[in-house]
Amino acid sequence: MADHQPSEAQLEILQILWEHEPATVRFVHEVLSSKKEVGYTTILKQMQRMKEKGLIEAVSQQGKSHEFKSLVKENKIKNTLFTQFKENVFKGSAMELVMHALGDSKPSDEELEQLQQWLEAKKKDSQS
Repeated sequence: MADHQPSEAQLEILQILWEHEPATVRFVHEVLSSKKEVGYTTILKQMQRMKEKGLIEAVSQQGKSHEFKSLVKENKIKNTLFTQFKENVFKGSAMELVMHALGDSKPSDEELEQLQQWLEAKKKDSQS
């Protein structure tokens, strides 16, 4: 398992792999280049670095193309990055983070209803 945190560019690649793995460098490049200008060789180099870091591995070969899959779990990376963000930006306060997120945009009625249901479930859990 990798001890290294992915860079922002590597995280974009991981998100594609989590959704579409296994995938070739060409596929990852096509998805990323539909959102922003990025060269094929840049993606290839990033994925080589990710392989060296233990974030991804080649699982099969089709002609000259290798298919890659993630070696790190999406949830684990998200939890680590979330915790770092919460600690560094909101002094460790999840409540402050949530209040900032809700105050920064106008949640829909559906989102507010979901939040209300989540809060009620948390209250029940804490009373048990």
